[in-house]
Amino acid sequence: HEGETGMKKDMPLTLELEPGTYHWCACGNTKNEPFCDDSHKATGKEPHIFKIILKRKYLICNCHLTRNPPFCDGICRRIKEEGG
Repeated sequence: HEGETGMKKDMPLTLELEPGTYHWCACGNTKNEPFCDDSHKATGKEPHIFKIILKRKYLICNCHLTRNPPFCDGICRRIKEEGG
């Protein structure tokens, strides 16, 4: 799933994640969506480190607007519906 191209940046990614520690890209510059590839170095932003306990599918934010990183909270859908 990592590094898929052609995905819309404003849509969440459904990824099956194994238990472990992940680094979610918070700057939006990664070439390895949605995971950090160190592209943030000059941005002043840091990746969001999160742990997965259970192997299952997760809805991961890809618009970088979520208030619950790295998980999608639907904010992009609400903004689109409000005409933002």
